[in-house]
Amino acid sequence: MVQGEYEVTDDPGVVLSTLLGSCVATCLCDPVARVGGMNHFLLAEGDGSGRFDERYGTYAMEVLINALLKRGARKSRLEAKLFGGAAMAGRMARIGESNCAFALNFLETEAIRLVSSSLGGERARRIRYVPTTGHARLLFVRDELPPLSAAPAGAPQGDVTLF
Repeated sequence: MVQGEYEVTDDPGVVLSTLLGSCVATCLCDPVARVGGMNHFLLAEGDGSGRFDERYGTYAMEVLINALLKRGARKSRLEAKLFGGAAMAGRMARIGESNCAFALNFLETEAIRLVSSSLGGERARRIRYVPTTGHARLLFVRDELPPLSAAPAGAPQGDVTLF
């Protein structure tokens, strides 16, 4: 899932995944209806043009909640998990902080229970989320890759193992 997208499902085989820097992903689940979803928004507030766009927090939250309700979720049972909002280098430094504040405030205003979060900091995150159960896995992305080492003597050349 990329910036501006959201997805809702009741399929227990679906795992949603996204990579976050200063963006925030909201994961919502109704554990009784066994339906859930995720959004990924770029900015807390719109640009003032009046356009509705999933890149912005308010619209991203509304479309996610409405899609859940259409699938049988009840707002009173929704459980939320929030991820992202890192202070990335350069111009993105304050965007993450603003996105975090927006998401927390939105959940409080809408009386949606926050069950866990990993917000802020300075590192990107990869999220894997099972919408029907609400289980999430978080992996912090390393800032730099380890140095490449030469292949050991006698190792086959040209073979690649993907994992």
